[in-house]
Amino acid sequence: KKQQVVIYMNQQLNLDKKNQAALLATAVQLTTEFLASLDSRKAAVFPNNVPDQADLPEIGLGAAAALRHFQERYEAGLSGSAGPRYFGFVTGGSTPAALLGDWLAAAYDQNPTAAEDSVAPHVEQEAIRWLRQLFGLPDDFFGAFVSGATMSNFAGLAQARQWIGQQQGVNVAEDGLWGIRPFPILAATPHSSAKKALAMLGLGRQAVTPVPTLPNREAMNVAALAEILATLDQPAVVIASGGTVNTVDFDDLATLAELKQKFNFWLHLDAAFGGFAACSPQFAHLLTGQEAADSITIDAHKWLNVPYDSAMTFPRHPELQLAAFQNSAVYLGDANENPSLAHWTPQNSRRFRALPAWMTLLAYGRSGYRDIVERNCAQARWLGEQIEHSEQFRLLAPVRLNCVCFTPASLTQTVYQGQPAIRAAFSNWQTEKRDLEICWDALRELVSEK
Repeated sequence: KKQQVVIYMNQQLNLDKKNQAALLATAVQLTTEFLASLDSRKAAVFPNNVPDQADLPEIGLGAAAALRHFQERYEAGLSGSAGPRYFGFVTGGSTPAALLGDWLAAAYDQNPTAAEDSVAPHVEQEAIRWLRQLFGLPDDFFGAFVSGATMSNFAGLAQARQWIGQQQGVNVAEDGLWGIRPFPILAATPHSSAKKALAMLGLGRQAVTPVPTLPNREAMNVAALAEILATLDQPAVVIASGGTVNTVDFDDLATLAELKQKFNFWLHLDAAFGGFAACSPQFAHLLTGQEAADSITIDAHKWLNVPYDSAMTFPRHPELQLAAFQNSAVYLGDANENPSLAHWTPQNSRRFRALPAWMTLLAYGRSGYRDIVERNCAQARWLGEQIEHSEQFRLLAPVRLNCVCFTPASLTQTVYQGQPAIRAAFSNWQTEKRDLEICWDALRELVSEK
């Protein structure tokens, strides 16, 4: 006689399933309260009384009780980084449409890999198309979403490594690094994430050969680069900056494009947030020549103002990206016939992070992002002007886009050309003149207390 097997759902899971609508309504209420608190919440919180870490309960409390515990133990320690007065890193907030898209992405819980599973990959490619148009990139650039600028730099430099191997007759993705000769990697002021990517690729952080910068600039001396390239007897990789992290300095992309006609090198453009300069006629000239890049990094959780984590990688040679990241699992399909997005990026499991981007691009369009970029840049100029006329601070570099690099008598958050410095980055859609005045008053008050 067959024994009947009965499997019952866990009691708390069953209860939460029945009460899911009420739980989601509670989440909406708490989210609304949190967003309303951003105007008074501290931009950064340094919690002194962090609770001791608890043990995992044997019997769960249920979603409602878990939410209450989080509110009681941790909510007060969250920063106002989503708000209009957070100028650390280069952090955008979330536009209302992006937040809506992110909530839906979690609820839909799609893995946007194969087109035959759902429409999610089509949504991603439509968002990529809109982003190409926003940034003024030609259609021959492929694109895909990744988790951030570090992973986008990883993807671009992985293709560069594959290209170098190809020049030497080696398929690095298949046979490894053993068969290729060391090759030059040239950069002036690369972001640390590019060096991290080189470390993950087995090339090493120390692989970068520094190219001199222009006097009192972070931008590359392209004439010096040309002299270096002229001495090489092999292909090279050049990492260009489309907006350095401290002063938003841009390498001369137009001249780099001309050098590509003369020398054989892979041009990787790290334009994590500087790529958004293309949104505005005031600043688009900074990216003249970007179409000559072989791979481009642009972040989304910065100036696109979508939730963490999100970025895009734009390769001009998608066959090399496919060679670097194709997956051999049968269930992922043939990489040579309409390959799924799992073959194009480092991640096989991919969150539907394109949806917040798709939603906010459609909601606010080209003019909406031009407005955000131009307002943030005007705000940065305003702060720069206050600093220039102040005896308490000194501006360390011109305000070129949305970041202000300056130094007070003390207080250190970054270093620019050997000097302790502070960098304020404006990239939140909500920032207004009142927020600038609060920030400026706080800075002067802080320095006066020292």
